[in-house]
Amino acid sequence: MQVRKLEIAGAVEFIPSVFPDHRGLFVAPFQEDAFVEAVGRPFRLAQTNHSVSRRGTVRGVHFSAVPPGQAKYVYCPRGALLDIVVDIRVGSPTFGRWEAVRLDSLDFHALYLAEGLGHALVALEDDTLLTYLCSTGYRPASEHGINPLDPELGLPLPQHDGLVLSDKDRSAPTLREAQEAGLLPRYEDCLAWYGRPADPGGA
Repeated sequence: MQVRKLEIAGAVEFIPSVFPDHRGLFVAPFQEDAFVEAVGRPFRLAQTNHSVSRRGTVRGVHFSAVPPGQAKYVYCPRGALLDIVVDIRVGSPTFGRWEAVRLDSLDFHALYLAEGLGHALVALEDDTLLTYLCSTGYRPASEHGINPLDPELGLPLPQHDGLVLSDKDRSAPTLREAQEAGLLPRYEDCLAWYGRPADPGGA
């Protein structure tokens, strides 16, 4: 497993080895030892999700309130997508910046996003599947969003009218509006949460 830390602190790309043969292939997109070495703490798995999207579908920018937030480890077992991490932590040196990683079912790269980071994706092929490992379960009162079409963010979305968004994502506030409303996590709170002692029995 190769590891690449992104410029946004708390975001890490994992690159597993893929073993094809006459039967198909084998790959291990998540490997705990590599994860702990790269991140410095184990990943607590509370929920797994998967989404299926047609080409041009945009999901996000989604995030959860910190604490506890929701860390995500995502990979694409079918199709292809552009996975986007957005630093929405107020006070972060990279606040307002994004980085994008291609995830697909050829290379099986995975992306880890620490609590407090924003997450979005755009499907590049029909019937694209994204699998999410989540550190916490779904908590509606803690879930928030930022409009992925916010021109100040400038996310790398296809420039055509065929983008598919949910009504919720399309009507979400801009990054500036979310900050003014006090919805965004603070960088110092996120750092404190990342540095807490490991608790295998709870969040």
